[in-house]
Amino acid sequence: MAKGFFITFEGGEGAGKSTQIARLAAKLRAKKYDVVVTREPGGSPGAEAVRHVLLSGAAEPFGPGMEALLFAAARSDHVEQVIRPAVDRGAIVLCDRFMDSSRVYQGVTGGLDPAFMRALERVAVNGMVPDRTLILDLDAEEGLRRAGDRRGAGDAPDRYEKETLAVHQRRRDAFLAIAAAEPERCIVIDASGDMGVVEDRVTAAIFAALEVKLPARGRRQATPA
Repeated sequence: MAKGFFITFEGGEGAGKSTQIARLAAKLRAKKYDVVVTREPGGSPGAEAVRHVLLSGAAEPFGPGMEALLFAAARSDHVEQVIRPAVDRGAIVLCDRFMDSSRVYQGVTGGLDPAFMRALERVAVNGMVPDRTLILDLDAEEGLRRAGDRRGAGDAPDRYEKETLAVHQRRRDAFLAIAAAEPERCIVIDASGDMGVVEDRVTAAIFAALEVKLPARGRRQATPA
């Protein structure tokens, strides 16, 4: 691959993004692809330093505008230090959340001005728009239940998990609106039901995208296991 492939996973809390990324990465590596798994907020040393500030809620008193600025600063470092070098060398990058999460969490439910959010996105992403975005779609109430099960007894919800069901429902609607507006980039994956079934849906979507991306010589090995 002269240039790699940048895939992001989006969706509400508890949708199973981390699980599906790990399973897809294993399948791709079995096919001898160079795979980089990363996440937001975080993914690079500078961005990881910001992650705790955001998820702990320490920035919350300063409002969604400050949170959006912190996300943008972390994303810029992540793009330039991790994502762009990996894609340039031909790797497949799998990223747990990216620009669409900012559009939804700070833009839609944070109430920030769309022009402000677009300007931040342009600076932070700097042309590194995902080749494909998988939006794992799940009922908001079920997602919060799964997130609670994942945390375990005694662990408090993070900055975003703790918000009301109505807010999480708005986020689900916002992710689906992005997918409808950008169908060439976004693929909606039904994340309900068995994780293995969801895995099959993710695998089919990504290997089909790779079939289009890769030259004919590479297609022979790009069939899902």
